[in-house]
Amino acid sequence: MYKMPYFKDNDADSVSAFMESHPFALVIGAGERGQAVATQIPLLLLERAGVYYLQGHVMRNTDHCRAFESNPNVLAVFTGPSAYVSATWYTEPQGGSTWNYMTVHARGTLRFMEDHEMLDFMQRMSLHFEAGDTISPTVFANLPQRYRDALMPAIAGFEMRIDSLEHTFKLSQNRDELSYKKIISHLEEQGGQAAEVAEEMKRRQRLIFPPGGG
Repeated sequence: MYKMPYFKDNDADSVSAFMESHPFALVIGAGERGQAVATQIPLLLLERAGVYYLQGHVMRNTDHCRAFESNPNVLAVFTGPSAYVSATWYTEPQGGSTWNYMTVHARGTLRFMEDHEMLDFMQRMSLHFEAGDTISPTVFANLPQRYRDALMPAIAGFEMRIDSLEHTFKLSQNRDELSYKKIISHLEEQGGQAAEVAEEMKRRQRLIFPPGGG
C-alpha cells in the first residue's frame, strides 16, 4: 500500500464512511499449509468502547471457512471505483500514466460467533441492507421458521476486531491544479466508474486547492 502522505485522509470518519458505503469486501486469510484463501462478502462495521469491529458470515465447509478456523489472522480489503489516468492529461505530459482509486485495508483477528450472537447479527445485517424496512419479507425475523432452521447450520458468523487500519485515497492530489481539473474533465467524459472517481475528486478539490490559495 502507498504510504504517500498526500494520498491519506486525516479525517478518520471519512475512512469509516468509505467502508460503510463500500461494504462488499474481500476477506483474505491463510490456510494451515500457508495457502492463500479469499472470499468477497458484505461486512458490517461497528464500534464498541472505542474499538472497531467487522461482522460477516461465510458458508461452512469451504476453504476460506476452514482457513479462518485454523488461522484467525485476516485482512479485509474495501475498494471503490477506479479509473485509468493518462499522463497526456497533465500540464507536463511526459511522465508516467497512473490509476486513481480508493481502498481501505483492515487487519485483525477473527472469531466465530455463538448461536445467540448469530441470530442478532443476521437480524441486524438483513435490516441494514433492507434500509431499516422492518416489514420487508427478507428481513431475518420475517423469514419462515423452516427456512431459518435450514439456513443457520450452513453458515458461520464471525466478528473481526480491527487491529490496524490503513487506507490509500489516490486521487491525483499530487498534481497541479490545472492538471487536476483536466483529469476530472476527462474522467467525466468517460462515464461509469471514471465519472464516479471524478465526482470524488470534485468533492475534495476545494480542500486541495483552497480558493485564493495562489
